[in-house]
Amino acid sequence: MHGDRIIVQEADFDVAAEYQRLAGDAAIGAVVLFVGRVRDLNPQPELVSLHLEHYPAMTAKALQQIVESARERWPLDAVTVIHRVGALQPAEQIVLVLTASAHRIAAYAANTYIIDYLKTKAPFWKKEVSAAHSVWVEARESDQEAQQRWERENDAGCSGIGGGRSAPDGGA
Repeated sequence: MHGDRIIVQEADFDVAAEYQRLAGDAAIGAVVLFVGRVRDLNPQPELVSLHLEHYPAMTAKALQQIVESARERWPLDAVTVIHRVGALQPAEQIVLVLTASAHRIAAYAANTYIIDYLKTKAPFWKKEVSAAHSVWVEARESDQEAQQRWERENDAGCSGIGGGRSAPDGGA
C-alpha cells in the first residue's frame, strides 16, 4: 500500500508525475484524478487573480481527517491531495485529488467525496481580485449540497457508492 500524500504548497504540481508514482503497482486497478483550476465564472468583471490563504496546522489536520474519512468508507490503495495557496491566475491548477483502488467504483466515489469535503470543510479562504476590487468567496450552495448528501448517507448508515471493502462488480 502506498502512503497518503497530503501537501499544501504555493508551487504548481505535475499531474503526470503524481500518476506515475502509482503506475507500476499491479494491485491498483483504478486511478481517478481530479484537477481543479482557477476559472473566471464569477460575477466580478475581469478576474485578475485568486488568493488562497490558510493556517498550516489547521489545514493539515482537516485534510488528514477528510482523507481518513474516505479511507473508512472505501478500500483505497493510495490517496494524494495537493492544494495550492497564494496568488493564482485564471486557468492555473489549484487542487489535485488522486484516489487509487483495486476497484473503479471505490476510486471514483472516494475522489468525489474528498473534493466535496475539500470545497466545504477544508479551512482555505479565497479572495477573488479584479481590477476594480476584491471580495472574499464563500463555498457555493451547490458545494454545500453535495457535502450534505454524503452526511445524509452517513446518517442513514450507507457507505456511499462502492462503499464497504469490496466493489459490487467484483473488479475494476
